Order: sequence, then C-alpha cells, then structure tokens
Amino acid sequence: MVKIRKSQLLSKSLVAFTTPRSLISEQYRTLRTNINFSSADQDIKSIVITSAAHSEGKSTTAVNLAIVYAQEGKKVLLIDGDMRKPTMHHTFSVKNSIGLTNVLVRQNTLETAIKATGIENLDLITSGPIPPNPVELLGSKTLKGMLSRLKETYAVVIVDTPPILAVADAQIWANLSDGTILVINSGTTVKEEAMKAKEAIAASNSRLIGAVLNNYKLPQNNYSEYYEISENQKLLHIDD
Repeated sequence: MVKIRKSQLLSKSLVAFTTPRSLISEQYRTLRTNINFSSADQDIKSIVITSAAHSEGKSTTAVNLAIVYAQEGKKVLLIDGDMRKPTMHHTFSVKNSIGLTNVLVRQNTLETAIKATGIENLDLITSGPIPPNPVELLGSKTLKGMLSRLKETYAVVIVDTPPILAVADAQIWANLSDGTILVINSGTTVKEEAMKAKEAIAASNSRLIGAVLNNYKLPQNNYSEYYEISENQKLLHIDD
C-alpha cells in the first residue's frame, strides 16, 4: 500500500475531513445515518454513487460519505469506478498507474491496487489506466469476485461511477451492489432526467436507497444565514 502524508490532503472535496465540525460535514453524517436507517433488516455493505449527468456532485458525495463512515470507526474502501473520467487520484494526490483496471485484467493483484488515503480507516482503489473497453471489463466475473472479497474485508465499500444515463457502467456496478444513491443537482438536473436515472437503476435490479439533493438553497434560518447544499445534502426518495 502507498502511504499518504496528511499534509497532502488539501482538496476542497475532503470537507468532512478538513472541517469535520462544519455544517457541510454534519449533513454528510446525516446522510450516513439515513442510509443506515433505510435498511434495518439488511446491512448495506456496498453502495454505488451515481447521477443522471455530469457535474452534479456525485464524486464529492462519494468521497465525503466514505470519510464519515470511516470516522464512525468502520473500515471503508472507496473505489473510483469511473474508468472514463476518473478523479479520485487527484482528490487524494496519489498515483493512478495501478488501480481497478489492472486488477480486472489480472495484471496486478487486488492487494497492490489498494492505497492508503491518509485518513484513518479509509482505503482507496483508483481507476487505474483508462481502458478502451470499460463495459467489457466491468461485465467480467473478475469484478463480482473482487467485490465479494472486499466485502469480507471492509465494513463498507463505496463506488463512484459515471453518470447512469451516459454509459452502462453505473448499471453494472449497481447490479452488484447492496444499494444505489442518485445525486441530483437542484440547479441543473432536469426532472425527466432524474426519473430516467431512477428507471435505469431499477432496470439494473439494484435497490435505490434514495437521492441526494445538491445545491438546494435553504430558507433563512435563526442565524440569518443561507446555506447551500454542496453544503447541505439530504436523502430523499424519488416519486413519480
């Protein structure tokens, strides 16, 4: 495993780590609690984070959800399942020469692909080199076996995937997961696209845990301030 110096973790995306007492971080903890309460009869050990389109905040949600689970004392693995436009190696300032792709083509072992993040209880598998055929790699039996092994080692596995309406990758991940969270940007996501994304998750035979609403302006509160979600997030269910 590669060790990361704490001083390297300066990314603005790591808000739950850099400012754990902030309102933003509290909302990620609320999200974690809502996920736990959403399934009293079944442990949710693998969670896919996706969105309808690009730039809706899914990667930031995946990172910070992983952090707050780790802060709870659980052993957590974050996987960059976006082998088209990966971002996690930038977020954690690590090399991406060995990652998910290498494991799926059996070029490297799973153990060599797991990296330390510098955050206690949180490990990372980056995407690895961008392959010409992500869907074919994800459709292999290797991925299913890999996830089974990881769920034996980690309490929670969180996967950041491409937008579910753009490519088939997210549906493959969702089919193998215990649940999926759909990230919606209240300023940009079209309702029809959100509904199509919900249908795509259902078609993958995955359980839709709920949706995270980003960039929603809250009414003025008692402290006479406004907060946005990239600062506040809430888990909700999508109805027709």
